[in-house]
Formats: sequence, C-alpha cells, structure tokens
Amino acid sequence: MVNTVVVGLDGSAESRAAAEWAAREAKLRNLPLTLLHVWEPVPDPIAQAPLLAAETLQHWSERIPREEAEGLRLRHPGVDVTVEQVSGRPGEVLTRAAKDAALLVLGSRGLSGIGGFLVGSVGQMVVAHAEQPVVLVRAGEQAADEHQADPVGIPSAATPFRPVVLGLDTENPHDTVIEFAFDAAARRETSLRVVNGWNPPPYYAYALPADPELGPELRTNQVTALTEVLRPWQVKFPDVDVTEVCRWGNAAHPLVEASREASLVVVGRRVRRSPVGAHIGPVTHAVLHHSAAPVAVIAHP
Repeated sequence: MVNTVVVGLDGSAESRAAAEWAAREAKLRNLPLTLLHVWEPVPDPIAQAPLLAAETLQHWSERIPREEAEGLRLRHPGVDVTVEQVSGRPGEVLTRAAKDAALLVLGSRGLSGIGGFLVGSVGQMVVAHAEQPVVLVRAGEQAADEHQADPVGIPSAATPFRPVVLGLDTENPHDTVIEFAFDAAARRETSLRVVNGWNPPPYYAYALPADPELGPELRTNQVTALTEVLRPWQVKFPDVDVTEVCRWGNAAHPLVEASREASLVVVGRRVRRSPVGAHIGPVTHAVLHHSAAPVAVIAHP
C-alpha cells in the first residue's frame, strides 16, 4: 500500500463519509485508493450462533467493501479503487496499514448538529500510534462542505475550496507538519490560515501588570517568530496566500473557531515512545473532538 490513500471501512455512515473524502483526496494527489476492511474474529461459540450464519458473514466481509468500491468508481472516475480485507483487531491493523500509506483516513461520528467529532477507541489508538498522516472525517461530511458557498449562498462543490487551517507551535515547528499544510492548500488552490497560540514565560507574569508596554512587545516578538518560521515555505509555495493569526493563550479555541470556515485543519502530534502509552497532546485532542472540518494529524519527532 505504498503511495496509496488508505481508508478504514466498516459499513458505517462515518466510514462511508471517510471513503468519499479519501476518494476526493486520492484524485487530488493522483494516487490509488485502498478500502481496508478489517474483520475482527469472534470466539467460536459466538461464531456458531444462528445470527452469524454464513450469509451474514459473507455480507460483512465481502458485500459491503465490494459495493462501496463499485460506488466510488462510479462517483470518482479516474481513481483506482481496490479492496483489501484483513482479519485482526481494527486498531492494530489500521496502525500497521498507516506505515506504508501516504495517508490513512478514518471516519468519526458527529457529536451534534453544532459540529465536532466523537472519536472512538479505535480512532484514538490509531491517531496516537500511527507515524504517517491520519485524517478524521465526520459522518455526514460532503464535498460541498469543503467549498465556499455559491453567489446565492448555496453550498456547492463547484466553487473554490475554503482555506486550509494549520495549527503551528513556533517553539517546536516541524517541517513535516508545515509542508503537509502548504501542500494541501496548493493542491486545493486555496489559501492557508496559520493559527498560533502562545503564552509568555511564567516569570513575565509578575512584570506584565507593572509594565503595560511589555505585553505588546511580547506579542510583536511572537508575530515576528511566526513570520520567520513561515518565510521559507512561502518561497517554496509562492501561489499559496498565507494569513497569520497569533493569539495569546491556548491555540485550541481559535483553531476550532477557524475550522468552521475551513476545508481541512492540520495539527501536529509529537511522537513519544513511552512505556505508559502514546499521547496526542491537549491542543490536538481538543481539535479532534470539536473541529467542524476534517482534521489531519501529522506525527513528527
């Protein structure tokens, strides 16, 4: 599955939305699409129950991915769609699949009409352990949601893409995360909105009330640092219009706000190999659960 967009498919509404998104992304990247259907073995006593007769097993293990592949080929001509079926624990199988994929796409249930994700245990495990990009797509996500409304306000996939949003930490910027966001914006021929949240060092907390000019000075320094980090990437991607947003405080809230008008939100996750398990970080965790747009989580050292 090298240089392939892989999507986890289980027949649910959220996985079907993820498959549609993955097909659109595969077309943007000129890559093949693999529908990965994971069949989790059940204990023998349950497998022998009448409800799990041969016809039911065949439906879940063959019919769903086959029919989904046929539909995707019709709706996305030119995308090479294949099906792969693997037996095992979904989280482990999907994490392994991500190692050889250009991108792994997973579905996630919507929390409510307001927006946001309900990231299940499988999704959380994959995001926390995969070292390749993982995209979470909410159930009900449609192509038109990623585009600007037409002149009369009607959603349309024929209009330009909404901006890509990047959450960037200037203290630990990583090329892998930045490049993914710029590349995504370039492929969509849209702009990039870079959101940076920052807090002054603790020892400045006592000086700020006494020196009213210190706050603006710190902010100016932070804006300058953000501009310097982005400068070489703007040279590399000259057609991508960049807007910088520098906010005092946690970056999660402005990122969630920006997601409401975004086609994609890109955040990073530092790879930590720890005996107590992997973590995704508080900002990425908040964005994953509350973003109104698909979220790409990019692992980095």
